[in-house]
Amino acid sequence: MQTMNSTLPPHMFQTKNTTFTCRASSINNHLPPISPPRKPLSSSTTTKLHLSNLDKLLQKQSPIQTNDTTTTTTTITEKKSKNILEGLDLSNLIWSDKKTTDDQMSPHHLKNLQHLLTKTAEYSPRNTLGSHWRQYHGCNDWKGMLDPLDENLRREVVRYGEFVQAAYHCFHSDPATSQYEPPQSRHVSLPDKSYRVTKNLYATSSIGLPKWVDDVAPDLGWMSQRSSWIGYVAVCDDKREISRLGRRDIVISLRGTATCLEWAENMRAHLIETNAQHGKNSKVGCGFLSLYKTKGTHVPSLAESVIEEVKRLMEVYKGETLSVTVTGHSLGAALALLVADDLSTCSLNAPPVAVFSFGGPKVGNKAYGNKITSQNVKVLRIVNSQDVITRVPGIFVSEEFEQKLRNFKAVSENTPLAYSHVGVELRVDTKMSPFLKPDADMACCHDLEAYLHLVDGFLASNCPFRANAKRSLARLMQDQSSNVKKLYTSKAKTMSVNIEKQRTFSISDCLPSPS
Repeated sequence: MQTMNSTLPPHMFQTKNTTFTCRASSINNHLPPISPPRKPLSSSTTTKLHLSNLDKLLQKQSPIQTNDTTTTTTTITEKKSKNILEGLDLSNLIWSDKKTTDDQMSPHHLKNLQHLLTKTAEYSPRNTLGSHWRQYHGCNDWKGMLDPLDENLRREVVRYGEFVQAAYHCFHSDPATSQYEPPQSRHVSLPDKSYRVTKNLYATSSIGLPKWVDDVAPDLGWMSQRSSWIGYVAVCDDKREISRLGRRDIVISLRGTATCLEWAENMRAHLIETNAQHGKNSKVGCGFLSLYKTKGTHVPSLAESVIEEVKRLMEVYKGETLSVTVTGHSLGAALALLVADDLSTCSLNAPPVAVFSFGGPKVGNKAYGNKITSQNVKVLRIVNSQDVITRVPGIFVSEEFEQKLRNFKAVSENTPLAYSHVGVELRVDTKMSPFLKPDADMACCHDLEAYLHLVDGFLASNCPFRANAKRSLARLMQDQSSNVKKLYTSKAKTMSVNIEKQRTFSISDCLPSPS
Protein backbone atom coordinates (compact mmCIF):
# COMPACT_ATOMS: atom_id res chain seq x y z
CA MET A 1 0.00 0.00 0.00
CA GLN A 2 2.91 2.36 0.72
CA THR A 3 4.34 1.79 -2.75
CA MET A 4 1.00 2.49 -4.39
CA ASN A 5 0.40 5.62 -2.33
CA SER A 6 3.75 7.05 -3.28
CA THR A 7 2.89 6.82 -6.97
CA LEU A 8 -0.44 8.63 -6.71
CA PRO A 9 -0.78 12.42 -6.99
CA PRO A 10 -1.17 13.88 -3.51
CA HIS A 11 -4.29 15.85 -4.47
CA MET A 12 -6.29 12.76 -5.40
CA PHE A 13 -7.29 11.82 -1.86
CA GLN A 14 -7.26 15.15 0.00
CA THR A 15 -9.81 15.20 2.80
CA LYS A 16 -10.73 17.58 5.55
CA ASN A 17 -10.13 15.93 8.92
CA THR A 18 -12.45 18.30 10.73
CA THR A 19 -15.51 17.19 8.77
CA PHE A 20 -14.69 13.55 8.02
CA THR A 21 -16.74 10.90 9.83
CA CYS A 22 -16.17 7.18 9.23
CA ARG A 23 -19.33 5.21 8.48
CA ALA A 24 -20.16 1.71 7.38
CA SER A 25 -20.31 1.27 3.60
CA SER A 26 -23.85 1.32 2.22
CA ILE A 27 -23.04 -1.61 -0.07
CA ASN A 28 -22.25 -3.93 2.85
CA ASN A 29 -24.71 -3.33 5.64
CA HIS A 30 -23.62 -6.47 7.47
CA LEU A 31 -20.28 -4.94 8.45
CA PRO A 32 -20.06 -3.34 11.94
CA PRO A 33 -19.81 0.43 12.01
CA ILE A 34 -16.33 1.86 12.24
CA SER A 35 -15.77 3.87 15.40
CA PRO A 36 -14.71 7.48 14.91
CA PRO A 37 -11.02 8.09 15.52
CA ARG A 38 -10.04 9.60 18.84
CA LYS A 39 -7.53 11.90 17.20
CA PRO A 40 -7.26 13.45 13.76
CA LEU A 41 -5.57 11.36 11.11
CA SER A 42 -3.03 12.62 8.66
CA SER A 43 -3.90 12.78 4.96
CA SER A 44 -1.66 9.83 4.07
CA THR A 45 -3.07 7.73 6.92
CA THR A 46 -6.64 8.50 5.85
CA THR A 47 -5.88 7.48 2.28
CA LYS A 48 -4.31 4.19 3.40
CA LEU A 49 -7.26 3.41 5.65
CA HIS A 50 -9.81 4.19 2.93
CA LEU A 51 -8.08 2.02 0.32
CA SER A 52 -7.60 -0.77 2.86
CA ASN A 53 -11.30 -0.76 3.71
CA LEU A 54 -12.27 -0.83 0.04
CA ASP A 55 -9.89 -3.72 -0.57
CA LYS A 56 -11.40 -5.71 2.31
CA LEU A 57 -14.95 -5.05 1.13
CA LEU A 58 -14.20 -6.23 -2.38
CA GLN A 59 -12.40 -9.35 -1.16
CA LYS A 60 -15.34 -10.28 1.09
CA GLN A 61 -17.78 -10.26 -1.84
CA SER A 62 -18.80 -13.87 -2.36
CA PRO A 63 -17.73 -15.10 -5.82
CA ILE A 64 -20.31 -16.49 -8.24
CA GLN A 65 -20.46 -20.24 -7.83
CA THR A 66 -19.30 -22.37 -10.73
CA ASN A 67 -18.76 -26.08 -11.14
CA ASP A 68 -15.18 -25.63 -12.35
CA THR A 69 -13.11 -25.21 -9.16
CA THR A 70 -9.89 -25.07 -11.13
CA THR A 71 -11.09 -22.05 -13.05
CA THR A 72 -12.16 -20.31 -9.83
CA THR A 73 -8.77 -20.93 -8.18
CA THR A 74 -6.92 -19.65 -11.23
CA THR A 75 -9.08 -16.53 -11.36
CA ILE A 76 -8.44 -15.71 -7.70
CA THR A 77 -4.69 -16.19 -8.15
CA GLU A 78 -4.67 -13.91 -11.18
CA LYS A 79 -6.62 -11.22 -9.34
CA LYS A 80 -4.20 -11.26 -6.42
CA SER A 81 -1.27 -10.83 -8.76
CA LYS A 82 -2.76 -7.71 -10.37
CA ASN A 83 -2.17 -4.21 -9.15
CA ILE A 84 -4.64 -3.22 -6.45
CA LEU A 85 -5.88 -0.30 -8.57
CA GLU A 86 -7.32 -2.71 -11.15
CA GLY A 87 -9.51 -4.30 -8.50
CA LEU A 88 -10.84 -1.05 -7.09
CA ASP A 89 -13.46 1.30 -8.46
CA LEU A 90 -11.90 4.70 -7.78
CA SER A 91 -14.25 6.61 -10.05
CA ASN A 92 -15.89 8.38 -7.10
CA LEU A 93 -12.49 9.40 -5.69
CA ILE A 94 -11.08 10.92 -8.87
CA TRP A 95 -14.38 12.41 -9.99
CA SER A 96 -14.46 10.62 -13.37
CA ASP A 97 -17.71 10.07 -15.31
CA LYS A 98 -16.25 7.16 -17.27
CA LYS A 99 -17.69 3.76 -16.29
CA THR A 100 -15.26 0.92 -15.84
CA THR A 101 -15.92 -2.75 -16.46
CA ASP A 102 -16.27 -3.35 -12.71
CA ASP A 103 -18.88 -0.60 -12.51
CA GLN A 104 -20.83 -2.11 -15.43
CA MET A 105 -20.90 -5.43 -13.63
CA SER A 106 -22.16 -3.97 -10.36
CA PRO A 107 -24.75 -6.04 -8.43
CA HIS A 108 -27.50 -3.81 -9.78
CA HIS A 109 -26.30 -4.28 -13.37
CA LEU A 110 -26.00 -8.04 -12.92
CA LYS A 111 -29.52 -8.18 -11.53
CA ASN A 112 -30.81 -6.23 -14.52
CA LEU A 113 -28.93 -8.51 -16.95
CA GLN A 114 -30.41 -11.60 -15.30
CA HIS A 115 -33.86 -10.04 -15.50
CA LEU A 116 -33.48 -9.37 -19.22
CA LEU A 117 -32.24 -12.91 -19.86
CA THR A 118 -34.96 -14.68 -17.90
CA LYS A 119 -37.80 -12.35 -18.80
CA THR A 120 -41.07 -14.12 -19.48
CA ALA A 121 -43.87 -12.93 -21.73
CA GLU A 122 -45.51 -9.85 -20.31
CA TYR A 123 -47.31 -7.17 -22.19
CA SER A 124 -46.51 -3.76 -20.83
CA PRO A 125 -49.35 -1.25 -20.64
CA ARG A 126 -49.69 0.65 -23.90
CA ASN A 127 -50.94 4.19 -23.93
CA THR A 128 -54.16 4.93 -25.74
CA LEU A 129 -53.48 6.42 -29.15
CA GLY A 130 -57.12 7.32 -29.70
CA SER A 131 -57.58 10.50 -31.69
CA HIS A 132 -53.81 10.80 -32.25
CA TRP A 133 -53.51 7.53 -34.17
CA ARG A 134 -53.01 9.26 -37.51
CA GLN A 135 -49.83 10.93 -36.24
CA TYR A 136 -48.45 7.56 -35.17
CA HIS A 137 -49.51 6.15 -38.54
CA GLY A 138 -47.45 8.84 -40.29
CA CYS A 139 -49.93 11.45 -41.50
CA ASN A 140 -47.26 14.13 -40.82
CA ASP A 141 -44.34 11.87 -41.73
CA TRP A 142 -43.63 11.35 -38.02
CA LYS A 143 -42.22 14.87 -37.67
CA GLY A 144 -40.88 15.54 -34.19
CA MET A 145 -41.36 11.90 -33.15
CA LEU A 146 -38.15 10.22 -34.32
CA ASP A 147 -35.25 12.06 -32.69
CA PRO A 148 -35.85 11.85 -29.79
CA LEU A 149 -38.01 8.78 -30.34
CA ASP A 150 -41.57 9.07 -29.04
CA GLU A 151 -42.16 6.27 -26.51
CA ASN A 152 -45.55 5.34 -27.98
CA LEU A 153 -44.06 5.20 -31.47
CA ARG A 154 -41.28 2.96 -30.14
CA ARG A 155 -43.89 0.50 -28.91
CA GLU A 156 -45.71 0.58 -32.24
CA VAL A 157 -42.51 0.05 -34.26
CA VAL A 158 -41.47 -2.95 -32.14
CA ARG A 159 -45.01 -4.32 -32.22
CA TYR A 160 -45.07 -4.32 -36.03
CA GLY A 161 -41.60 -5.88 -36.06
CA GLU A 162 -42.96 -8.74 -33.97
CA PHE A 163 -45.61 -9.38 -36.63
CA VAL A 164 -42.73 -10.00 -39.06
CA GLN A 165 -41.04 -12.31 -36.57
CA ALA A 166 -44.27 -14.32 -36.47
CA ALA A 167 -44.06 -14.64 -40.26
CA TYR A 168 -40.50 -15.98 -40.04
CA HIS A 169 -41.49 -18.42 -37.33
CA CYS A 170 -44.47 -19.73 -39.30
CA PHE A 171 -42.44 -20.22 -42.47
CA HIS A 172 -39.51 -22.02 -40.86
CA SER A 173 -41.83 -24.32 -38.92
CA ASP A 174 -42.97 -25.75 -42.29
CA PRO A 175 -41.19 -24.19 -45.28
CA ALA A 176 -42.23 -26.69 -47.96
CA THR A 177 -44.97 -25.92 -50.49
CA SER A 178 -46.44 -28.76 -52.55
CA GLN A 179 -45.94 -28.64 -56.32
CA TYR A 180 -48.90 -30.93 -57.00
CA GLU A 181 -51.80 -29.55 -54.96
CA PRO A 182 -53.02 -26.25 -53.47
CA PRO A 183 -51.43 -25.48 -50.10
CA GLN A 184 -53.42 -25.95 -46.93
CA SER A 185 -54.22 -23.09 -44.61
CA ARG A 186 -51.45 -22.37 -42.10
CA HIS A 187 -51.73 -21.47 -38.45
CA VAL A 188 -49.79 -18.32 -37.58
CA SER A 189 -49.06 -17.79 -33.89
CA LEU A 190 -49.39 -14.04 -33.51
CA PRO A 191 -47.61 -12.17 -30.71
CA ASP A 192 -50.59 -9.84 -30.42
CA LYS A 193 -53.67 -11.93 -29.66
CA SER A 194 -56.00 -9.05 -30.46
CA TYR A 195 -55.36 -9.71 -34.16
CA ARG A 196 -56.73 -12.55 -36.31
CA VAL A 197 -55.11 -13.94 -39.45
CA THR A 198 -57.48 -13.82 -42.42
CA LYS A 199 -55.26 -14.72 -45.39
CA ASN A 200 -52.04 -16.61 -46.14
CA LEU A 201 -49.81 -15.03 -48.78
CA TYR A 202 -47.45 -16.68 -51.29
CA ALA A 203 -44.72 -15.30 -53.54
CA THR A 204 -43.63 -17.04 -56.75
CA SER A 205 -40.42 -16.65 -58.70
CA SER A 206 -40.59 -16.32 -62.49
CA ILE A 207 -37.27 -18.12 -62.89
CA GLY A 208 -36.18 -21.66 -62.13
CA LEU A 209 -32.92 -23.30 -61.21
CA PRO A 210 -30.92 -24.89 -64.06
CA LYS A 211 -31.38 -28.62 -64.49
CA TRP A 212 -27.77 -29.32 -63.61
CA VAL A 213 -28.48 -28.06 -60.07
CA ASP A 214 -30.75 -31.05 -59.46
CA ASP A 215 -27.93 -33.35 -60.51
CA VAL A 216 -25.38 -31.65 -58.30
CA ALA A 217 -27.66 -31.07 -55.30
CA PRO A 218 -30.77 -33.27 -55.59
CA ASP A 219 -31.77 -32.80 -51.94
CA LEU A 220 -32.37 -29.05 -51.91
CA GLY A 221 -36.07 -29.65 -51.30
CA TRP A 222 -37.98 -26.50 -50.37
CA MET A 223 -34.91 -24.34 -51.03
CA SER A 224 -35.51 -24.76 -54.77
CA GLN A 225 -39.31 -24.40 -54.84
CA ARG A 226 -40.76 -21.62 -57.00
CA SER A 227 -43.72 -20.72 -54.76
CA SER A 228 -43.25 -20.17 -51.04
CA TRP A 229 -45.29 -18.89 -48.13
CA ILE A 230 -44.25 -15.26 -47.67
CA GLY A 231 -46.58 -13.78 -45.05
CA TYR A 232 -50.16 -13.10 -44.03
CA VAL A 233 -52.96 -10.58 -43.65
CA ALA A 234 -54.38 -10.01 -40.16
CA VAL A 235 -57.04 -7.71 -38.77
CA CYS A 236 -57.53 -6.32 -35.28
CA ASP A 237 -60.54 -8.12 -33.85
CA ASP A 238 -60.53 -7.01 -30.22
CA LYS A 239 -62.82 -4.16 -29.15
CA ARG A 240 -60.51 -2.93 -26.40
CA GLU A 241 -57.50 -2.85 -28.72
CA ILE A 242 -59.53 -1.14 -31.44
CA SER A 243 -60.47 1.50 -28.88
CA ARG A 244 -56.82 1.90 -27.82
CA LEU A 245 -55.60 2.17 -31.42
CA GLY A 246 -58.40 4.56 -32.39
CA ARG A 247 -59.29 2.45 -35.46
CA ARG A 248 -59.47 -1.11 -36.77
CA ASP A 249 -56.01 -1.94 -38.10
CA ILE A 250 -55.31 -4.29 -41.02
CA VAL A 251 -51.75 -5.65 -41.03
CA ILE A 252 -49.87 -7.21 -43.96
CA SER A 253 -46.70 -8.89 -42.68
CA LEU A 254 -43.95 -10.15 -45.01
CA ARG A 255 -40.79 -12.13 -44.17
CA GLY A 256 -37.35 -11.79 -45.75
CA THR A 257 -35.39 -13.93 -48.21
CA ALA A 258 -35.28 -17.68 -47.50
CA THR A 259 -35.18 -19.82 -50.68
CA CYS A 260 -32.57 -20.09 -53.44
CA LEU A 261 -34.89 -18.61 -56.04
CA GLU A 262 -35.70 -15.65 -53.78
CA TRP A 263 -31.98 -14.99 -53.52
CA ALA A 264 -31.71 -15.26 -57.29
CA GLU A 265 -34.52 -12.72 -57.74
CA ASN A 266 -32.73 -10.35 -55.37
CA MET A 267 -29.80 -10.34 -57.75
CA ARG A 268 -31.93 -9.22 -60.70
CA ALA A 269 -31.40 -5.54 -59.98
CA HIS A 270 -31.99 -3.93 -63.37
CA LEU A 271 -34.86 -1.45 -63.33
CA ILE A 272 -38.07 -2.05 -65.29
CA GLU A 273 -41.35 -0.19 -65.60
CA THR A 274 -43.98 -1.28 -63.11
CA ASN A 275 -46.81 -1.12 -65.67
CA ALA A 276 -48.07 1.10 -68.46
CA GLN A 277 -50.29 3.36 -66.34
CA HIS A 278 -47.45 4.25 -63.97
CA GLY A 279 -45.51 5.97 -66.76
CA LYS A 280 -42.16 5.24 -68.30
CA ASN A 281 -40.18 7.04 -65.62
CA SER A 282 -41.43 4.97 -62.68
CA LYS A 283 -39.26 1.86 -62.37
CA VAL A 284 -38.56 -0.83 -59.79
CA GLY A 285 -36.16 -3.74 -59.44
CA CYS A 286 -36.93 -6.60 -61.83
CA GLY A 287 -36.56 -9.33 -59.20
CA PHE A 288 -38.84 -7.65 -56.66
CA LEU A 289 -41.56 -7.10 -59.24
CA SER A 290 -41.22 -10.72 -60.38
CA LEU A 291 -41.88 -12.08 -56.90
CA TYR A 292 -44.80 -9.69 -56.49
CA LYS A 293 -46.60 -10.25 -59.78
CA THR A 294 -45.89 -13.88 -60.75
CA LYS A 295 -48.62 -16.52 -60.31
CA GLY A 296 -47.84 -19.98 -59.03
CA THR A 297 -49.20 -23.30 -60.25
CA HIS A 298 -51.64 -23.57 -57.36
CA VAL A 299 -51.46 -20.12 -55.76
CA PRO A 300 -52.32 -16.61 -57.01
CA SER A 301 -49.71 -13.89 -57.17
CA LEU A 302 -48.89 -11.89 -54.06
CA ALA A 303 -50.39 -8.79 -55.68
CA GLU A 304 -53.71 -10.51 -56.42
CA SER A 305 -53.98 -12.07 -52.95
CA VAL A 306 -53.32 -8.88 -51.02
CA ILE A 307 -55.61 -6.61 -53.05
CA GLU A 308 -58.45 -9.14 -53.03
CA GLU A 309 -58.24 -9.68 -49.26
CA VAL A 310 -57.99 -6.00 -48.31
CA LYS A 311 -60.96 -5.18 -50.53
CA ARG A 312 -62.93 -7.96 -48.82
CA LEU A 313 -62.07 -6.66 -45.36
CA MET A 314 -63.00 -3.11 -46.40
CA GLU A 315 -66.42 -4.42 -47.38
CA VAL A 316 -66.83 -6.46 -44.18
CA TYR A 317 -65.99 -3.47 -41.96
CA LYS A 318 -67.60 -0.84 -44.13
CA GLY A 319 -68.41 2.29 -42.17
CA GLU A 320 -65.66 1.78 -39.59
CA THR A 321 -62.44 3.74 -39.32
CA LEU A 322 -59.75 1.53 -40.91
CA SER A 323 -56.02 1.68 -41.49
CA VAL A 324 -53.66 -0.54 -43.47
CA THR A 325 -50.17 -1.16 -42.11
CA VAL A 326 -47.67 -3.07 -44.25
CA THR A 327 -44.59 -4.31 -42.45
CA GLY A 328 -41.63 -6.39 -43.60
CA HIS A 329 -37.95 -7.15 -43.15
CA SER A 330 -35.29 -7.29 -45.87
CA LEU A 331 -36.99 -8.70 -48.99
CA GLY A 332 -40.29 -8.30 -47.16
CA ALA A 333 -39.54 -4.59 -46.74
CA ALA A 334 -39.08 -4.25 -50.51
CA LEU A 335 -42.30 -6.13 -51.26
CA ALA A 336 -44.10 -4.01 -48.64
CA LEU A 337 -43.55 -0.93 -50.82
CA LEU A 338 -45.05 -2.65 -53.86
CA VAL A 339 -48.03 -3.79 -51.77
CA ALA A 340 -48.60 -0.30 -50.36
CA ASP A 341 -48.35 1.21 -53.84
CA ASP A 342 -51.22 -0.94 -55.12
CA LEU A 343 -53.36 -0.72 -51.99
CA SER A 344 -53.31 3.07 -51.99
CA THR A 345 -55.08 3.09 -55.37
CA CYS A 346 -57.18 -0.08 -55.13
CA SER A 347 -60.32 1.86 -54.17
CA LEU A 348 -61.63 5.41 -54.16
CA ASN A 349 -62.21 5.07 -50.42
CA ALA A 350 -58.96 3.30 -49.60
CA PRO A 351 -57.96 3.66 -45.93
CA PRO A 352 -54.66 5.33 -44.95
CA VAL A 353 -51.68 3.14 -45.87
CA ALA A 354 -48.39 3.13 -43.93
CA VAL A 355 -45.24 1.03 -44.26
CA PHE A 356 -42.97 0.05 -41.35
CA SER A 357 -39.89 -1.54 -42.93
CA PHE A 358 -36.84 -3.07 -41.24
CA GLY A 359 -33.49 -3.39 -43.02
CA GLY A 360 -34.99 -2.89 -46.45
CA PRO A 361 -33.00 -2.42 -49.69
CA LYS A 362 -33.72 0.24 -52.29
CA VAL A 363 -36.69 -0.74 -54.44
CA GLY A 364 -37.00 1.68 -57.34
CA ASN A 365 -35.80 4.91 -58.88
CA LYS A 366 -36.51 8.42 -57.71
CA ALA A 367 -39.58 8.71 -59.95
CA TYR A 368 -41.08 5.66 -58.25
CA GLY A 369 -40.40 7.20 -54.84
CA ASN A 370 -42.12 10.41 -55.93
CA LYS A 371 -45.09 8.39 -57.11
CA ILE A 372 -45.37 6.62 -53.74
CA THR A 373 -45.26 9.97 -51.96
CA SER A 374 -47.86 11.53 -54.26
CA GLN A 375 -50.26 8.69 -53.45
CA ASN A 376 -49.99 9.62 -49.75
CA VAL A 377 -48.34 6.34 -48.76
CA LYS A 378 -46.37 6.92 -45.56
CA VAL A 379 -43.11 5.00 -45.21
CA LEU A 380 -41.00 4.69 -42.06
CA ARG A 381 -37.71 2.90 -42.75
CA ILE A 382 -35.90 1.52 -39.69
CA VAL A 383 -32.23 1.44 -40.70
CA ASN A 384 -29.15 0.13 -38.90
CA SER A 385 -26.12 2.21 -39.84
CA GLN A 386 -24.02 -0.97 -39.91
CA ASP A 387 -26.43 -2.90 -42.18
CA VAL A 388 -25.10 -2.99 -45.76
CA ILE A 389 -28.38 -4.39 -47.12
CA THR A 390 -29.99 -0.98 -46.67
CA ARG A 391 -27.45 0.46 -49.13
CA VAL A 392 -28.08 -1.89 -52.06
CA PRO A 393 -28.53 -1.72 -54.96
CA GLY A 394 -25.86 0.96 -55.00
CA ILE A 395 -22.17 1.51 -54.43
CA PHE A 396 -20.47 1.44 -51.05
CA VAL A 397 -19.62 5.10 -50.61
CA SER A 398 -21.12 7.73 -48.36
CA GLU A 399 -24.74 8.56 -49.06
CA GLU A 400 -23.82 12.20 -49.67
CA PHE A 401 -21.27 11.26 -52.34
CA GLU A 402 -23.69 8.77 -53.91
CA GLN A 403 -26.31 11.51 -54.15
CA LYS A 404 -23.82 13.79 -55.93
CA LEU A 405 -23.07 11.03 -58.46
CA ARG A 406 -26.77 10.48 -58.99
CA ASN A 407 -27.26 14.11 -59.94
CA PHE A 408 -25.01 13.75 -62.99
CA LYS A 409 -27.05 13.44 -66.18
CA ALA A 410 -24.57 10.93 -67.55
CA VAL A 411 -25.69 8.36 -64.96
CA SER A 412 -27.80 5.73 -66.71
CA GLU A 413 -31.30 5.01 -65.46
CA ASN A 414 -30.47 1.31 -65.35
CA THR A 415 -27.43 1.50 -63.09
CA PRO A 416 -27.52 0.90 -59.32
CA LEU A 417 -27.03 4.63 -58.83
CA ALA A 418 -30.52 5.23 -60.24
CA TYR A 419 -32.06 3.53 -57.17
CA SER A 420 -33.41 5.76 -54.42
CA HIS A 421 -34.93 5.20 -50.97
CA VAL A 422 -38.52 6.16 -50.15
CA GLY A 423 -39.94 7.72 -47.00
CA VAL A 424 -38.43 8.91 -43.72
CA GLU A 425 -35.75 7.19 -41.72
CA LEU A 426 -35.34 6.03 -38.12
CA ARG A 427 -31.62 5.31 -37.86
CA VAL A 428 -30.20 3.08 -35.14
CA ASP A 429 -26.66 1.79 -34.70
CA THR A 430 -25.23 -1.51 -33.49
CA LYS A 431 -22.42 0.40 -31.78
CA MET A 432 -24.95 2.08 -29.48
CA SER A 433 -25.88 -1.20 -27.79
CA PRO A 434 -23.90 -2.01 -24.62
CA PHE A 435 -24.53 -5.70 -25.26
CA LEU A 436 -23.46 -6.13 -28.90
CA LYS A 437 -19.88 -6.04 -30.14
CA PRO A 438 -19.10 -2.83 -32.06
CA ASP A 439 -17.66 -4.96 -34.88
CA ALA A 440 -20.67 -7.31 -35.09
CA ASP A 441 -20.81 -9.24 -38.36
CA MET A 442 -23.07 -8.55 -41.33
CA ALA A 443 -25.66 -11.16 -40.32
CA CYS A 444 -26.08 -9.63 -36.88
CA CYS A 445 -26.40 -6.10 -38.23
CA HIS A 446 -29.20 -7.28 -40.54
CA ASP A 447 -30.90 -9.58 -38.02
CA LEU A 448 -34.49 -8.60 -37.19
CA GLU A 449 -34.18 -9.34 -33.47
CA ALA A 450 -31.07 -7.14 -33.35
CA TYR A 451 -33.12 -4.40 -35.00
CA LEU A 452 -35.86 -4.66 -32.38
CA HIS A 453 -33.25 -4.71 -29.62
CA LEU A 454 -31.75 -1.48 -30.99
CA VAL A 455 -35.12 0.23 -31.40
CA ASP A 456 -36.11 -0.75 -27.86
CA GLY A 457 -32.96 0.91 -26.52
CA PHE A 458 -33.00 3.98 -28.77
CA LEU A 459 -33.69 7.35 -27.13
CA ALA A 460 -32.10 9.83 -29.51
CA SER A 461 -29.13 10.05 -31.84
CA ASN A 462 -27.14 11.97 -29.23
CA CYS A 463 -28.11 9.80 -26.24
CA PRO A 464 -26.71 6.48 -24.97
CA PHE A 465 -28.67 3.22 -25.04
CA ARG A 466 -31.85 3.38 -22.95
CA ALA A 467 -30.98 2.21 -19.43
CA ASN A 468 -34.51 0.96 -18.72
CA ALA A 469 -34.93 -1.04 -21.94
CA LYS A 470 -37.02 -4.09 -21.11
CA ARG A 471 -36.87 -6.32 -24.17
CA SER A 472 -35.66 -9.84 -23.37
CA LEU A 473 -32.06 -10.62 -24.33
CA ALA A 474 -32.69 -14.37 -24.48
CA ARG A 475 -33.38 -14.52 -28.20
CA LEU A 476 -30.51 -12.17 -29.01
CA MET A 477 -28.17 -14.37 -26.96
CA GLN A 478 -29.49 -17.44 -28.75
CA ASP A 479 -29.31 -16.18 -32.33
CA GLN A 480 -26.32 -13.84 -32.09
CA SER A 481 -24.22 -15.25 -29.25
CA SER A 482 -20.99 -14.76 -31.22
CA ASN A 483 -21.81 -11.06 -31.59
CA VAL A 484 -22.74 -10.42 -27.97
CA LYS A 485 -19.90 -9.08 -25.84
CA LYS A 486 -18.08 -11.87 -23.98
CA LEU A 487 -18.54 -9.95 -20.77
CA TYR A 488 -22.28 -10.66 -20.95
CA THR A 489 -22.18 -14.18 -22.35
CA SER A 490 -19.80 -15.25 -19.58
CA LYS A 491 -21.93 -13.59 -16.93
CA ALA A 492 -25.02 -15.27 -18.37
CA LYS A 493 -23.32 -18.67 -18.02
CA THR A 494 -22.24 -18.02 -14.44
CA MET A 495 -25.78 -16.99 -13.59
CA SER A 496 -26.89 -20.44 -14.80
CA VAL A 497 -29.17 -19.01 -17.47
CA ASN A 498 -29.91 -21.92 -19.78
CA ILE A 499 -30.08 -20.28 -23.19
CA GLU A 500 -30.32 -23.61 -24.98
CA LYS A 501 -33.48 -24.46 -23.07
CA GLN A 502 -35.16 -21.36 -24.47
CA ARG A 503 -34.97 -22.77 -28.01
CA THR A 504 -38.24 -24.53 -27.22
CA PHE A 505 -40.15 -21.36 -26.34
CA SER A 506 -43.40 -20.57 -28.08
CA ILE A 507 -43.76 -17.48 -30.19
CA SER A 508 -45.85 -15.75 -27.55
CA ASP A 509 -43.20 -16.42 -24.89
CA CYS A 510 -40.30 -14.89 -26.77
CA LEU A 511 -41.88 -11.74 -28.12
CA PRO A 512 -43.07 -9.58 -25.24
CA SER A 513 -43.91 -6.04 -26.15
CA PRO A 514 -41.37 -3.71 -24.52
CA SER A 515 -42.14 -0.53 -22.69
